[in-house]
Amino acid sequence: MKRALRTVVAAGTVAALVAGCSLSGNTGNDPQAPATVTLVTHDSWLAPQEVLDAFERQSGIKISVLKQGDAGALTNKLVLTKANPIGDVAYGIDSTFASRALTEGVFEQYTSPEADRGPQRYSVDPEHRLSAVDLGDVCVNVDTRYFADKGIPEPKSFADLTDAKYKDLMVAESPATSSPGLAFLLGTVAQFGEQGWQGYWTQLKANGLKTVSGWEEAYTKEFSGSSGKGPRPIVVSYASSPAAEIGDDGKPRTKALLDTCYRQVEYAGVLAGGKQVEKARKVVDFLLSQQFQVTVASNMYVYPARQGVELPQGWAQAAPLPQQPKTLEPAKIQAGREQWIAQWRTLVEG
Repeated sequence: MKRALRTVVAAGTVAALVAGCSLSGNTGNDPQAPATVTLVTHDSWLAPQEVLDAFERQSGIKISVLKQGDAGALTNKLVLTKANPIGDVAYGIDSTFASRALTEGVFEQYTSPEADRGPQRYSVDPEHRLSAVDLGDVCVNVDTRYFADKGIPEPKSFADLTDAKYKDLMVAESPATSSPGLAFLLGTVAQFGEQGWQGYWTQLKANGLKTVSGWEEAYTKEFSGSSGKGPRPIVVSYASSPAAEIGDDGKPRTKALLDTCYRQVEYAGVLAGGKQVEKARKVVDFLLSQQFQVTVASNMYVYPARQGVELPQGWAQAAPLPQQPKTLEPAKIQAGREQWIAQWRTLVEG
């Protein structure tokens, strides 16, 4: 998963959490030198070092981070190395790829004592091999200033994006190479059905849709509402992206179209066959804990899965969580994903 610009969580917040938080099952009395647990994750991983250090002091576990590209590349690597895992625990498998990882037996069963604080709402596996850590709903974003300056009404829905008034204004990521691109494709399947989504994409292409390989290029180079000030005012990004585009007046310069969102949840799990199973479970507990969950919005621009975690100031206005995002059942995604991508390539790239 790729997000918009990141900031570091306020030092006072971190200090308070470090001083006051205890983790389920972590005594902090381990006289041994810290044991190293390898966390395999995507390139967007970011966490305050002081929070990681506090976890190490409390648990006797040092987290070594191994980044493996975006969510798709991460999933592929974990599947290819499942007979000899490259780590002990993984974070960042999202709901577009979770079914593949589960079918391939990448993770072992573990129900964290922290899971009943909210993450189980997003469970995709009755065996509880994956625990939800955060949400990063994929939505169309618009540059509100562009439309105000041009005197053009902002689009609001999937259908609006095919209107001639928005010709040559939209950029999206390829679902073959991008996690948000795949999520947007799945959103159109959920919206228009397996018989209707191809017709919708045909209309988007005819209306001048531009597709690029990944989020970085789409958002920071092509989108006019980002620091890159590109030529296109409509982009596929995240519901949380406007929180990174707050102007000097304290107001967001962009907006997520909440009727176009697809729910993307990120998960963590203990890797089957890993060498540090018990300690890997403690790392999953940590990722679901208040101590870590309070950092995910400010550092990775996603919404915490845990209930009762306060969001950064301004998110309620700039980045409200979509209330009725599109979703598809994991089994349906697993059955259709590769075929839909192949059909998309024929329609859009052919």
